[in-house]
Amino acid sequence: QVQLVESGGGSVEAGGSLRLSCVASGYTYSINNMAWFRQAPGKEREGVASIYNFARHYADSVSGRFTISQDNAKNTVYLQMNSLKPEDTAMYYCAAGSIFGRLNPLEYNYWGQGTQVTVSS
Repeated sequence: QVQLVESGGGSVEAGGSLRLSCVASGYTYSINNMAWFRQAPGKEREGVASIYNFARHYADSVSGRFTISQDNAKNTVYLQMNSLKPEDTAMYYCAAGSIFGRLNPLEYNYWGQGTQVTVSS
């Protein structure tokens, strides 16, 4: 079993930055792929960024603004979010899986509880 705990969410003005963290515990040796998803009220969950070894994938809407990184020694994945826009407002979820699922939520086995990100105009 794998447990994921997100942190780093909050409120920020448009153009600002936030850094989200996701700490994995448990049988972390079984996971090879991690990702960030987000879900705004009334909308479906969408993939934001994923990382598998050194391979990274980003949604077009965040490419160039967000960066996903991983510290294997700390079992932690980060999402650096720059130039934030109001449309980035959502609950952000950390996810983990055994294969490179990219931005497909069906490919992930474990999920965190989420951390709220709110961007004001």
